[in-house]
Order: sequence, then structure tokens, then C-alpha cells
Amino acid sequence: MSFYIRNQIILKKSFFILSLITSQFVFSQAARKYSNEFLNIGADARSFAMGNAVVANIGNANAAYWNPAGLTEVNYDWEASAMHAEYFQSIAKFDYAAVAIPLRESNSTIAFSLMRFGVDDILNTTELIDNQGNVNYDRISKFSTADYALTMSYAGNVFNNKYIQFGANAKVIYRHIGKFAQGFGFGIDLGIQYRTEDKMFFGVMARDITTTFNAWSINKQKVKEIVIDEPQNDGEPTILNDLPAENIELTMPKIQFGMGKRFDFNDRLSLLGEVDLSVEFQQTNAAISGKGFSISPQVGAELNYDEMIFVRGGLNNLQKIEQFNGKQQTQIQPNIGVGFKYKGISIDYALTNFGNSGIGLYSNIFSVRFEMDKWR
Repeated sequence: MSFYIRNQIILKKSFFILSLITSQFVFSQAARKYSNEFLNIGADARSFAMGNAVVANIGNANAAYWNPAGLTEVNYDWEASAMHAEYFQSIAKFDYAAVAIPLRESNSTIAFSLMRFGVDDILNTTELIDNQGNVNYDRISKFSTADYALTMSYAGNVFNNKYIQFGANAKVIYRHIGKFAQGFGFGIDLGIQYRTEDKMFFGVMARDITTTFNAWSINKQKVKEIVIDEPQNDGEPTILNDLPAENIELTMPKIQFGMGKRFDFNDRLSLLGEVDLSVEFQQTNAAISGKGFSISPQVGAELNYDEMIFVRGGLNNLQKIEQFNGKQQTQIQPNIGVGFKYKGISIDYALTNFGNSGIGLYSNIFSVRFEMDKWR
């Protein structure tokens, strides 16, 4: 059996096992449509600029988020990255940091990453009016609502085959809304990559294959039901802020498939392109959707000069948006960015969600990455 055929058999078996595990959890769990959405924002300005189409080609510390299989490319010395972004005119802040550490004895890599998405200094007016109906502005306080995720990753080669890489994430989630409520959760991601000698890239990332959960607890002394005298149709009093009856949230699995290729024009100039398909097991307003599924395409490219200067662009978030007149309009999110790398220090910038392609304002995203092996 030739080396190429053996690689193909191993690759197909790995993809089959990954898909089988994911589908089993999809149909065995009932999940809410939206949960832990902060985990879908993304990380790394390079990836944002490429329209998030990096599942197949990612190969640095940021692979802990996009596809842990890519961590095996960090195989000589440790590497670290960090990102800061602000959304909605700096109302919400998103921070991400990761470190990848190769284990040379076992030809594998471990990584740790932490992300926070939060809104701070929210005015708490729940005690503005006392029991007598008096307004006292001194009773106004401030609180924060924030989501945290700590991810522990492991990656290695499949059957010691250097062309096929496998990775897994274990996520611990903590979310809080001031002193009103807090939730804890746990989930697992799996990823696989296949790289050829002629610089073709293939990747699959299965998020939340265990149907990631959050267990919430509500401080009922801080959050009280507001009841008015006007009765409902059944004669029961009207409650303006009905407290949730359930305290468990389940996040449905998602799968992202990617295929990329690098073209070397000469010793200094090259072009990397990738096309991805993100699959959700629920109907959304994505470009391709039906009962129980949605498929969203993503495309990105990176022009590289001498491994020093990078120019990037990408398209993603292709959606069908219903207008006020009832008609549907197709919208797409363009992204652009640049990067600079010198002696193992990479500084990247992305401009995303700009123009009239979405309801949000444009965002400026910066990230930095440090490769220790370039300094040894």
C-alpha cells in the first residue's frame, strides 16, 4: 500500500469518527437555539481579517480557539498570543490570551487560553425607589456582566503520521450578571487537520460535541418578581419579569469544514487561500438553511511577502435578512487586515463588520503573537 493511500485511509477514518461522535450528541440532546454566543465571536486579528476561514491552515497558539489540531505546528518552543477588541462604540470589551507549549518527548502540544467578553459599569436602578415610593438617586449602584471561558487543549499526530493532526479542547465556562445570577459550564471541542507536501490544507472543527451546558443560579433576593394588579386572562396576576423556570442552558454542536491552498510565486511572495463551510444543526437566516440545519460559507486570503508583511481579506456572515417591507435581502460581511512580523513578534490588525453589511458598527481589532523559538 502506498504512502499516499495509507494517509487517505487514516484521514477518512478520523473524519468519520469525528462526525459520528458529533451527530450522536446532536440528536441525543435537546438544546436552546442561542447559548454561550460569546464563544462564537472569534479570536486573533489575522483570522478576523480572513473572514474566519482558517480552520484548515491555522498553525500557531491561536489554534487553541479555531482548531486545536493546528497546535502541533508549535513544535519547538512555547508561543503566546493576545487580543483586545471593543464593540458597540466600546460598550462591550472582548479580551483573549493563549499560550502553547510543545512537549517534544511525545511530539505533542498543550495550550491554555482565556477569554472574557463583558460590559462594565451598568447602572443598577433596582433600588432607586424604596417601599414608600420615594426616589433616592444615592441608591443607584453599578455592576458588570461578563462571560469567561478557560480552555485547556491537547494536540498530537494521528498514529505518528506527521501529515494528520488531531486536537481537543476542554472548556470551563463562568458567566455572571452582577450579583443577580451566575452560571458555570463545561464543554469539549474536537479538531483534525491534514496537510500535504504540496501545501494543501484540510480541516474539521467540531465545537461543543458534548452539547456544552451552563448551570445557572439566580439570586432571588436581588431579582424579585414584579407583580401588577391587572390580571391575565386566566385570572392570575400579571408578572412583568417572569424568572426563568429552567436553570440549565445547552449549546448545540457546530461543525466547520475547511480547505486551503498556498501558492508560492517566488522565494518571497506567496498567497494563501481558504474556503470554509460552517454547519449548524438548527435553522437560522444563513445563506443555506432548511429544517434542522444551516450552512454558512466563509472565504479568506492572505498575501505574504517574505514572511514579514501580510495583507488579508475575507468574506463571511452571509445571511438573508428580512426587511421592514417583508422582503428578504442578502447581506455579507467583508473584512480586511494587515500584519507585520519581525523576529518572532507578529502584530496584526483587522477591520471587520464595516459598511452596511450588518446591523452592528465596524470594529477595530488588534492582536499580538510572540514566538519564543525565534529568540533562542
